[in-house]
Amino acid sequence: MTDFDAGWPKPRPPAKLGPAGRRSWREVVDRYELRPDESRILGDACREADIVERIEAELTDAPLTVKRSMGTARRFPVGLRGTAAPLGPRRTAEVAQAPDTPADVQRKRTAVSAQARAAVRARWGRVKGV
Repeated sequence: MTDFDAGWPKPRPPAKLGPAGRRSWREVVDRYELRPDESRILGDACREADIVERIEAELTDAPLTVKRSMGTARRFPVGLRGTAAPLGPRRTAEVAQAPDTPADVQRKRTAVSAQARAAVRARWGRVKGV
């Protein structure tokens, strides 16, 4: 992810996003230029933001429990989905992390190269005494 460069067209939001999803999409896309894989993750996170908004709207006036047929209390069914719903904001945060600076890119390349050299030495060092 890099800071937004006006030379590239902004990706279009996925179809059928609700207000919360569109808002999340704009917040990230207006600021950063995304790779295709990052756009996909952002789209998923925006859909989940819509789900969270719908759940919150349903739970606003809903009781926390409902009675079962035998009179025992049970957690309200819509609340069950809410336990997994906070995944959306976390995924959005992953996509919206600080952009890759040239120093970050070089540091990652150096680390990958060092790992590759270590793997080659481990593999071939036993055979040829490298």
